[in-house]
Amino acid sequence: MADTIFHKIIRREIPADIVYEDEHLIAFKDIAPQAPVHVLFVPKRDVATLNDLPEDPAVVGRLATAAARYAKEQGLADEGYRLVMNCNDHGGQTVFQLHLHLLGGAQLGRFGTPA
Repeated sequence: MADTIFHKIIRREIPADIVYEDEHLIAFKDIAPQAPVHVLFVPKRDVATLNDLPEDPAVVGRLATAAARYAKEQGLADEGYRLVMNCNDHGGQTVFQLHLHLLGGAQLGRFGTPA
């Protein structure tokens, strides 16, 4: 497995505010939130970017389903929330382990910041 900050969280080498975990993924609060609720959903499987994802759509499906379930549990579903995946440098990806951002808890501006 690679050695990004997310991999270290998965291996429990550094602490994180974990809000969900199962055999396939882990979810934790972002340390620099861009909205009142900002949670990262990360597969435990080592995948650097969306481009590197093997032909296994279940990985992305699990991330999205877990995020939607969490949003509903947190009372975000009715008002709405945003799911974002960044890919490579120009797409804004800064940690090279596939992950999905869940943003919510306020009216979001055009690029994910609170309005």
